[in-house]
Amino acid sequence: MRKVGLVVLLAVLVLPLASAETYRISGQATYSDNTPVMLRDIFVECRPNEVDCYKFRGERAITDANGMFLVNIEVDEDDDGTEIYLQLRGENFSHIIDLETFRNTSQGWMTQNIQLEQDNTGSGFFRGLGCCMVLFGLVFMSTLLRTVSGLATPKGRRAFQGFREPDRHDCPVCGESVAQHNLVKHFIFEHDYDPMDAGEAAGLVMRKSWSKEQE
Repeated sequence: MRKVGLVVLLAVLVLPLASAETYRISGQATYSDNTPVMLRDIFVECRPNEVDCYKFRGERAITDANGMFLVNIEVDEDDDGTEIYLQLRGENFSHIIDLETFRNTSQGWMTQNIQLEQDNTGSGFFRGLGCCMVLFGLVFMSTLLRTVSGLATPKGRRAFQGFREPDRHDCPVCGESVAQHNLVKHFIFEHDYDPMDAGEAAGLVMRKSWSKEQE
């Protein structure tokens, strides 16, 4: 008697599981201009007060690079004729669960293509990426043009090779523009300064220049 009761209990528990099956809905999602909806989530939603549909809410799939998707939900005989929504980017698309048609399909899924009413404006990520690419291109072209323009002159070619023009100062005696590293030599050979005096004079000229730069 105990064995009979155990068998009946197992049958009651297993029967609902045996009657459940995976119901598949597949298709392509496109925008109004027929471009594919790439890498977007499709959610199962329900019409308000559609109680039979609630157990399917939250099931989801994601479209691939061609907009193709495959939604899987677990159904049983009582779900036949239940209406669900396939929600994509805020737009809902009705689907009626049809078990008889599903079981007779050769491909193993119900085909339902989705076309949004909205245009393909592109995701924020791709718009941002496009702006970054345009900005990078403009900066690159500007840098390239400046480099080419600089290389057209001897001074620009020297700068490109790492040569830096020395600082120059006006000689307080003759007014000639002299490279900073030649100031001491200029005072000695051009104005007969004593080496010590030439060093002090050069230092005074450079200190005046630094004071002007700080101002």
